[in-house]
Amino acid sequence: MKVWVKYSVSLFLVVILTVGLWGCTQKEEAVEKVRIAEVTRSIFYAPQYVAIEKGFFKEEGLEIELTTTWGGDKTMTTLLSDGADVALVGSETSIYVHAQGSDDPVINFAQLTQTDGTFLVAREKVEDFQWEQLKDSTFLGQRKGGMPQMVGEFVLKQHGIDPHNDLNLIQNVDFANIPNAFASGTGDYVQLFEPTASIFEKEGKGHIIASFGTESGHVPYTTFMSKDSYMKENKDTMEKFTKALYKAQQWVQENNAEEIAKVIEPYFEDTELDIIETVIDRYKSQGSFATDPILDEEEWNNLQTIMDEARELPKEIDHSTLVNTSIAEKIIGN
Repeated sequence: MKVWVKYSVSLFLVVILTVGLWGCTQKEEAVEKVRIAEVTRSIFYAPQYVAIEKGFFKEEGLEIELTTTWGGDKTMTTLLSDGADVALVGSETSIYVHAQGSDDPVINFAQLTQTDGTFLVAREKVEDFQWEQLKDSTFLGQRKGGMPQMVGEFVLKQHGIDPHNDLNLIQNVDFANIPNAFASGTGDYVQLFEPTASIFEKEGKGHIIASFGTESGHVPYTTFMSKDSYMKENKDTMEKFTKALYKAQQWVQENNAEEIAKVIEPYFEDTELDIIETVIDRYKSQGSFATDPILDEEEWNNLQTIMDEARELPKEIDHSTLVNTSIAEKIIGN
């Protein structure tokens, strides 16, 4: 009888310990899914892919579901219809939504890129390029109302060029088809994102002659944003997300283009590794990757100046209305 009791007690303890350990394991493995809708797939967003691939989001207990929604309007529609929790898109989209009188404004909470990401590509090689050489040429630009187009026009005006009078400006080509249009003979010059610009240069289809990012200065070109209601209901998630992003931003700053290219290569299977490395080096050298998630007031005002110059600013919006820096400031402070 004593042996049976002793055995029963031992078995009970084993069961209790097993259940306890299983419970702890379940708690440790519990993750929260965050759905990100990115406006396009671009090496320009390298820190985001680093955060995923280096496990920085996972360290914070977050599982990222990343979807490419191809276009600012589609990205914002996805966010507003609850098809995503977080959108990675240009800050101008949050202004457009606010101007339409949304009851649940879209709030910018973490900046990813801080310059324009496009480059001026010429069909023929240009020695000693001067911006005035663009006059009377056919210029294949970006979609009206988007950041690339607005920054492009802003830079042209800074160099004394009226985009609508001094150029034969083409803006009716869909974003995804612009590279193909240029490759098939449309335009003398084109405004292109990477890695397309570098690929064209390598293949002899065009030549990079200037950077719109260098010319335009700092601007919240691409930021992570979410609906105000989601942020209020998921404060811990927002902090964890921003913390993981900040880790990735620091990692990108501390590592060279070769190391970064190896990490993000799985996201660009159709792009050769040396091209990825070249593009990252180009973006790093011109300071395109934000070094922290804070979208400051000066950048916000610069964005609205660019929008106003392009006659696309519905109304001026105060920085504190659509930007939340408290999360990023808390993360950096800790």
